[in-house]
Amino acid sequence: MLADQVDIVLGGDTHEATHTIAAVRAFDGAVLARLTFATTIVGYESALAFADKHAPGRRAWALEGTGSYGAGLVRVLLARGERVIEIDRPAALAGSSHAKSDELDAIRAAHTALGRARHASPRTSDSHDGLRVLLRTREGAVTARTAAVNALQAAIVIAPDGLRSRLRDCSVVTLLRIVPRLRVRASDSVADRCTLVAIRHLVDRIRQLTEEARQLQTALATLVRSLCPALLALPGVGPICAAQFLVTWGHEGRFPSEAAFAHAVGAAPIVASSGKTNRHRLNRGGDRKANRALHTVILTRRRHDAPTIEYYEKHLASGKTAREITRLLKRYLARAIFRLLENPPLPTDTTPPKEPTDTVTSQP
Repeated sequence: MLADQVDIVLGGDTHEATHTIAAVRAFDGAVLARLTFATTIVGYESALAFADKHAPGRRAWALEGTGSYGAGLVRVLLARGERVIEIDRPAALAGSSHAKSDELDAIRAAHTALGRARHASPRTSDSHDGLRVLLRTREGAVTARTAAVNALQAAIVIAPDGLRSRLRDCSVVTLLRIVPRLRVRASDSVADRCTLVAIRHLVDRIRQLTEEARQLQTALATLVRSLCPALLALPGVGPICAAQFLVTWGHEGRFPSEAAFAHAVGAAPIVASSGKTNRHRLNRGGDRKANRALHTVILTRRRHDAPTIEYYEKHLASGKTAREITRLLKRYLARAIFRLLENPPLPTDTTPPKEPTDTVTSQP
């Protein structure tokens, strides 16, 4: 337990402009002092001075938001040789009896760290920080492209009859090809001219965002290939999913076991037994983006990977539901990815890692 390793835990609640930390005594959880400081170099120095004063002995920092608002503080602490523990932000507290403030959140972070037997360290790699930025930027481009496509289709739905009849049955790919060829004529009505101008601008926006997403995906693929090329050799794993797995994993030793990694990506089974019913259900917690990447890979394998298709059909015939089989496959995939990332093959070994065809147990 953490209480056996340190004397003081410095819990931290991070925000954009300020951070709040609380010094909590390890053996009894008593709060010794609190501090709110700005997210600047001067503020970080004041936090270290606060720690030297109120936690001079063995100490650890338990921080929320280490990959976002707290990233700057984490870099400073790690450069000074401090021990930093990553704490998930708590779910929203319901009810008027649950008080909330920055100081209380900082204290909760410290108590959470003291109550856990296993801890995750924050992600520190520059390459993984680059992956995270590229992923977020691409996700923004894809989201904006989807919004533009929806706006284009809505504009066609309400377009005047003549223009609508020409475009309403066209796919998005066809619209991107034919709309730039349309010209405004003097005989067109005001509604026709305005609608045509609008949809041409929307098509230009979709094209630009499509190219932006493509370039970002190429950059992601290049960086993933330099970090862990064997990950791209796994069936169904493309550059986007591989980048998400690398970002969630962080670095070697961040997770103490593959079970901890499975829990972090929402693939650990949750017991849902009652009476004579003995079953597990999907985990709806953890990193949902990483869980979505797992789901994407499983869907791809169910269509194109022969061992996965065989496994799915066999267990579907035995009475398991599609969700139960998906849960098993996600758990197996999380295990395989974690082992590959923790122990990547040597650079000279170009053979893709072999995967057993039927190693998923009923309770992974």
